[in-house]
Amino acid sequence: MPATPRDPHGWDPFPSSRSEVEGAREASSTDAASAISAARLAFDDPDFLTRAETRGLRLQLEWMKPELHLIEAGIRSTIVLFGGARIPEPGTEAWAARNESQKRNLEAASKYYDEARRFAQIASRHSANSSGGKEFVIATGGGPGVMEAGNRGAKDVGAVSIAFNISVPHEQEPNRYVTPELSFGFHYFAIRKMHFLQRAKAIAIFPGGFGTLDELFEALALIQTKKMQRIPVILFHREFWQRVLDIEALAELGTIAPGDLDLLTYAETAEDGWEAIRAFYDIA
Repeated sequence: MPATPRDPHGWDPFPSSRSEVEGAREASSTDAASAISAARLAFDDPDFLTRAETRGLRLQLEWMKPELHLIEAGIRSTIVLFGGARIPEPGTEAWAARNESQKRNLEAASKYYDEARRFAQIASRHSANSSGGKEFVIATGGGPGVMEAGNRGAKDVGAVSIAFNISVPHEQEPNRYVTPELSFGFHYFAIRKMHFLQRAKAIAIFPGGFGTLDELFEALALIQTKKMQRIPVILFHREFWQRVLDIEALAELGTIAPGDLDLLTYAETAEDGWEAIRAFYDIA
């Protein structure tokens, strides 16, 4: 894609690096130097940019690219929706099951897909009606399962949604319900998690596995230590969470403060989850 001058009449005192890259490629297209890494412009040299020593640059770039896109799109705040990638859509086979017990349990858990989809519909209607799709925008990890349900719920009501996708097994491609211009790819989990929380006004967490638990505790630790402003952290389906986690035991043993239990809100339905957000922000 050719570089666009900063002025409609073509004036541009500092042409973009893209122009320089294109010029350098044309000049060296018939020269042996084009194949030599040392002769290439640093920002047009994949071998240089992917060295271990340039990891810091890649971390910075992975932060900046989605951030600039989101600023340009005018996205001011999000509701982040987490949950299991392995949970199937109702009526479909549990592709991730490794035995009959897992198959039975995962297919029974498909109800969470429906609940996440309905929650995203409710939140996205509010987003569209109150801010033109700039506040309380649904953001997911972009993969299948509950994440797909979140993006799908937004699309059901004609709203935009965000995907912060990462290259791991079973989630190589964003699901088909994501708004294409708000679909971002990541290599680094750390930068991806920063983007999840950068604009989050609430976090809705459905049953899931290691990734979901990681994202839950990352957010709780940041809120607990006041590195992040307090927001609603909503756990859907209390029975699942109380079976998987004994948060009350942490308070009883003294490894967290008793008041830290108040950082969590439980919800059983999409309406319960939205009501928790509505009450927290005093939304009419």
